Amino acid sequence: MAVIQKLAITQFRNLNRQYIKPGKHLNLFIASNAQGKTSLIEAIYYLGHNRSFKTKSLKELIQFDLEKFQLDAQVNEQRIKLEKSKQKTNITIDQLRLKNSSDLSKVLPIQIITPDKGFIVNGTPKNKRSYLDWGVFHVNLDFLADFKKYHKALKNINVLLMQQKSQELDDWFLEIAHLSKKINQARQDYIDQLKQTNSSQLISDLSNLFKAIDSFDYQFVSGWPKEVDAFEADSIYQYLLKSKPFMLKAKYLNYGPHKASLKFYLNQQEECFLSRGEQKTLSIVFWLTQVALMVKNNIQPVVLIDDISSELDPTKIQTILHFLQQLNIQIFMTDIGENILKTNPENTTVFRIDQGVISQQQ
Repeated sequence: MAVIQKLAITQFRNLNRQYIKPGKHLNLFIASNAQGKTSLIEAIYYLGHNRSFKTKSLKELIQFDLEKFQLDAQVNEQRIKLEKSKQKTNITIDQLRLKNSSDLSKVLPIQIITPDKGFIVNGTPKNKRSYLDWGVFHVNLDFLADFKKYHKALKNINVLLMQQKSQELDDWFLEIAHLSKKINQARQDYIDQLKQTNSSQLISDLSNLFKAIDSFDYQFVSGWPKEVDAFEADSIYQYLLKSKPFMLKAKYLNYGPHKASLKFYLNQQEECFLSRGEQKTLSIVFWLTQVALMVKNNIQPVVLIDDISSELDPTKIQTILHFLQQLNIQIFMTDIGENILKTNPENTTVFRIDQGVISQQQ
């Protein structure tokens, strides 16, 4: 079970020299708007991913007239330290420097529920792939290496297409066909595991989120045309060879795992026809299913919930919290404090944030 026992935030957005000792279960941060709620969630997310879910601009994160920010946490018995300036990034775990950011996610697996990151149901294919691959990464040890090899091969193919070097493409087509098969299979296997986790019992536990539900389903879209068997390398390879003239005209490869997506259905109705409220609710069910699967696989993630009260009513928030607390995981949740949430005082640590200053309530 990943537990942040100590957290120090220095010069990150409007949070300067803040130090807290979170509780093992629910940590509730109450503040009005623009006080630092989302900055706190963003800092924890950054610590687990070495990136923000809000911006790609580093200058938005570092305080004005300063050169860097620093995040420091004790996670179980390990210490993570991340220091980032405009010139360099330095990440260490127990004072050993990391070369790959993916090692952060192994020590501090994080799942986030926030409107800022975008809801997955009826969301963009990129956002769907992001959430899907986050889960695959944690259950398939080979996935990350195959993913990196695939994008290297894709880059080389696109360069050759731009340079019109037709004869050199075949070997790379063979490489990307085999990698595509492995990535597609890993994603489909993960979805099958999700569907087993997304059982009638889980739906029952979350029944207060729905008015009426007969079935919630999702299907994997491989990113290849329907005529291609996405789970057979030879089928992918033959399609690439046949389509070479078209790709040379287009000058890039527009099919493959980098174009994959998910299709969602509620009561056999496609996601695009669902109401905004149904799309939000099903997105949360999908996220919670991922968390439940990780716990089932003995990987207890830290869950971040930011400003969910702006999207859901108190009854639905209560249902989500009850579900997560049954999983025995650490939760960081922000709220403006207008709704009275029913939480167990023994398992809840309450903080207030006022103009970037975090203080624990007694």
